[in-house]
Order: sequence, then structure tokens, then C-alpha cells
Amino acid sequence: MHLQLDNSVVLVTGGTKGIGRAIVQHFLAEGANVAFCARTGSDVEACLQEWKAAWPKQRVAGRALDIDDLDAVKQWVRDMGEEFGGIDCVVSNVSAMAIPNTVDNWKRMFHTDLLSVVVLLEAAIPYLEKSTRSPSIVTISSVSGVELDGTVPGPYGATKAALIHYTQQLAQVLAPKGIRANIVSPGNIYFQDGVWHQCEVQRPEAFARAMANNPLGRMGKPEEVAVQVVMCASPLSGFTSGANILVDGIEHKGVHF
Repeated sequence: MHLQLDNSVVLVTGGTKGIGRAIVQHFLAEGANVAFCARTGSDVEACLQEWKAAWPKQRVAGRALDIDDLDAVKQWVRDMGEEFGGIDCVVSNVSAMAIPNTVDNWKRMFHTDLLSVVVLLEAAIPYLEKSTRSPSIVTISSVSGVELDGTVPGPYGATKAALIHYTQQLAQVLAPKGIRANIVSPGNIYFQDGVWHQCEVQRPEAFARAMANNPLGRMGKPEEVAVQVVMCASPLSGFTSGANILVDGIEHKGVHF
């Protein structure tokens, strides 16, 4: 299926590992030009060289960036918008993954998973308004935003729920401007050196309990999330906005009417 993303300009945060890495690669495979950022400079440079070699016909730009530096986030968006001559899609994919119930973790989750997304998207919206290529926003939340997991209240699920709410608000407000906004909410996604790989090595009993919550008998793959993100961005999904798409292997057992 041709997703009609050729020569579109896509911004992806957290683009060097796991889900973010898969998202960048899937957009490049569809012919898009991609600007990505991540915190570690060596990872950014390694991915940049790899992807330039693999997709020589597309433009790809990487920058080492701490998403919690809000001024740097705004500057990155402005720089990429000018360098690429516009922005057609923004994918927000960074999380602090601060799960234990502490005041510092509540602050970290709010700043990284919500406030930085607000700043990112507000900086990008003026460029999206000028796009003629079915402009769109995709935020990466979590099944934890709709599923009560654990027995102690904590910041992770609550913040992910807030991100879903915010994105759906954007979908309503931006619809008259032709800008779509959707959420992709992964369940347990396994990849090398990711949180579940680390759990498997360091806390095998906890990993076994998590595996037992997956009715399909396995955890998901980053590319299975990336496919949904790219589909949301495609003009072929032009009538889909405000959706929260779960990629969780039916981990969430609620029924949505």
C-alpha cells in the first residue's frame, strides 16, 4: 500500500531507540524526509549515518536534544521548519518512564511527558497550518493511560491519561484548520536494552508476571507500533482524528463504546 508520504516532512522526538527508532525508519521507508532528536549525541550521529546510507534519496537530520530544555525544543522546531521548508507531521515519542510514586517523579513525568509535548506542538502548529499534505500530529501515550495497573497510585498512568486528553482536545481545536491529531498507545513493547529487556534480566519474576498479562503470549515489537503511527500520519487516514489507537495485544480489557 502506498501511504502517500513521499517528500513529506516529519519531526520525531526520541528517535534513536526502540519505538522512536522504528518510527523514523518506517517514515523513511515510505519516502518521507525526517528530522529526529534524542538526548545522546553519539546515538544521534550513529543513526544519522546509518539512515543517510540506507535512504540516500531522502533528507534526514538529527540533533542531540534534551526534551526537557523547552527553549531548545522550540528552537529545534524552528530550525527544522526552516531547513526543510515546512513541517507536515510531528510525532512526540519521549517519556521519563518515572513510575514510583514520589513527588520528584510526578514532576518529571509532567515536565517530560506533558509540558514538553505542549511546547513541541505549539511551536510546530504554525508550520502545520501551512502544510498542504494532510498535516497531522501523533502522540505516543500508553495502555497505562486507560488501564489501571498496579496497586499504588503513581505518575506514569495519570500523565499518560492526561496526554490522551490533551491530544484529543487538539484534534477538536485544530480540525477546522485541517490538522489531525491522534494517539498511539502501546502496551508492553520488548526490544534490546529496553525497559522490558532490562526487567527480564534484572527482575525475572516481575517480567514473568508482566508476560502473563499478555493474552497473545508475547510482548509487542517496536515496528508494530511504528506501523500504526505511520498509518495515522498518512493522507489515507484523512478522516481519522482524535483516536486513541491501542497497540497492546488486547492487554486492556475495557470496552469502549
